[in-house]
Amino acid sequence: MTLYNRSPRKERTVFRKVLIANRGEIACRVIRSCRRLGIATVAVYSDADANAQHVLQADEAVYIGGSRPAESYLRGDVILAAAQQVGAEAIHPGYGFLSENADFADAVERAGLVFIGPNAASMRKMGSKAGAKNLMQEHTVPVVPGYTGEDQDAALLHREADRIGYPLMIKAAHGGGGKGMRIVRASSEFATNLESCQREAKNAFGRERVLLERYIETPRHIEIQIFGDSHGDVIHLNERECSAQRRYQKVIEESPSPFLTPELRAQMGSAAVAAGKAIDYCNAGTVEFIVGPRGDFYFMEINTRLQVEHPVTELVTGLDLVEWQLRIAAGERLPLLQQQITTRGHAIEVRLYAEDPEQGFLPGSGRITQLNLPKTDAHVRIDGGVIEGDTVSIFYDPMIAKLIVHDVDRPAALRRLARALEACDVLGPKSNIDFLEQLIRHPSVVDATIDTGYLDRHLDEVLATPTELPESAMIAVACAELLAEEAAAISAAHADADSFSPWGRADAWRLGHAGKRVVRFEWRGLRFVLFAHGSNGRYALDIGGRHVEVEHALHDGEWLNARMPGTALRVRVRRSGDDWLAFVAGRRYRLHPSSPFAFETAAAHGAEAVKSPMPGRIIAVKVALDAAVEANQELVIMEAMKMEITLRAPHAGRVVDLRATAGEFVEADVLLAKVEAA
Repeated sequence: MTLYNRSPRKERTVFRKVLIANRGEIACRVIRSCRRLGIATVAVYSDADANAQHVLQADEAVYIGGSRPAESYLRGDVILAAAQQVGAEAIHPGYGFLSENADFADAVERAGLVFIGPNAASMRKMGSKAGAKNLMQEHTVPVVPGYTGEDQDAALLHREADRIGYPLMIKAAHGGGGKGMRIVRASSEFATNLESCQREAKNAFGRERVLLERYIETPRHIEIQIFGDSHGDVIHLNERECSAQRRYQKVIEESPSPFLTPELRAQMGSAAVAAGKAIDYCNAGTVEFIVGPRGDFYFMEINTRLQVEHPVTELVTGLDLVEWQLRIAAGERLPLLQQQITTRGHAIEVRLYAEDPEQGFLPGSGRITQLNLPKTDAHVRIDGGVIEGDTVSIFYDPMIAKLIVHDVDRPAALRRLARALEACDVLGPKSNIDFLEQLIRHPSVVDATIDTGYLDRHLDEVLATPTELPESAMIAVACAELLAEEAAAISAAHADADSFSPWGRADAWRLGHAGKRVVRFEWRGLRFVLFAHGSNGRYALDIGGRHVEVEHALHDGEWLNARMPGTALRVRVRRSGDDWLAFVAGRRYRLHPSSPFAFETAAAHGAEAVKSPMPGRIIAVKVALDAAVEANQELVIMEAMKMEITLRAPHAGRVVDLRATAGEFVEADVLLAKVEAA
């Protein structure tokens, strides 16, 4: 329960009506807190989001423009006009889009509305990573050595990089979210990485200025949640560790950090509060630190907004951070003093994305035809913005939901997270569920030794796929399929059939011989055929050259239980569309049933064609028609779903067809180039 005992407050709703200048999961999250507090909510939506969940859940909704963010969610003037039109008193920006746009915050205040976040002055101090580092140094907050100057001459930057030493990090001076970042390990690699980083920064944030800083090897990423009020008070709500990252994108977030000692936690908390006071911070913010193996920590940045991973802090503190945001924005004091902040247990968050880990985590899109998520309770929380039947749009972040668990300690929380992930399933676009299941069982996560670069160095370990299908999975799926066939046959039988006649039975009974049934399925391109005799949960199975007797097979839709000579079989098996999912030894296996008489077509080959993997915009064409290219050479660079995708030559040869043009928008599977083999 949230406690408010600082001082008496007016017995009224903090705001009557709030407009949420965002979409998806965070908009739904803000709506929940507002509804509990009796605050009316207004959603805004684009063409792509006309039937989105945040629109359906809000009390009102206002259309603001086209599907692309620049045509809708980034149009501050249109959003502000919508707020005035409906009589909203305040605007909650969520995260992303306009949440850290100081000009928008100023415009909201000038219009007489309340911006639920820090003031524009604080944002501007943190809007430049270079200026932020200089400011933190002045307030004795430790920072990483580097170059933060305004002179962006490429030759000067190269000299500064050589002075700082390698490895070093090139970072976009404006923005965040892992965009515009490159690690450079040698002077010879600097120029190419600088060009790529500047281009990505300009596309993402409109500015190509970068800063340089020493790269800390095997670091931890630990952030401190802070809150300030308009009365000059700043406190922290302890830390979250986000060291499990891939390409600077957080994959696992947890609290408390298993790395911090009480002494280090206190030091970092004090530094975070000092950072907040240095910029007169008000409302929710996150001070991010990079922490070396010996506990040396350095300021990275302050995110002047609510973070995606704020639920882990909520679960360990029992506080509603959105409610705190609303109350502080309304002028109230911080609800609690620093010494009143307590934590209990351990919380972990992972994000379910529509993406394909086996294809370089390529973002996905399309209609979600089936979405299974675990039941929520005191230990499991789901923050989502889509439901079954919704579409993951090509225009926005492909997150499906955040899965957050809480338990008494870290091992218990990891076990609970594993069970919760087993209950998840997505059909339609591909998802990262299997990747998350393997990651949370990886020794680097279980032992809490993972650093921010571990996944980029050892991703193949986590993505390693099994080469053999466990026999227990085959037997369990075969029994489940046989039982399902029998149940379907019985339900399809005529209701007036003679139950005493052998001709009215549907259990594979045969006169004079044992009926043979064939179960065929595919797994990762491999085909398996099992022969079965028997019915009603009692089967003799022939698997290759092995004969297996199964008795008392029962399937309740989730678990397959059976007896075999000398052992009992219990495997989680459930339907996933037309497929079966079997869970064995912490790994999921997807088996696709097929007819034993299915016609097999030859696979089509198009190795020379380079096609767009998804809808997106061409931002650079790196070759010309008839040019000679080497294998893996850059051909075309696309921007899609908030990321840069490089398409490369499939082999050495000559470009015989080139259809890509910089600036154009292309749909998925469009031919962009052809490379004729040398």
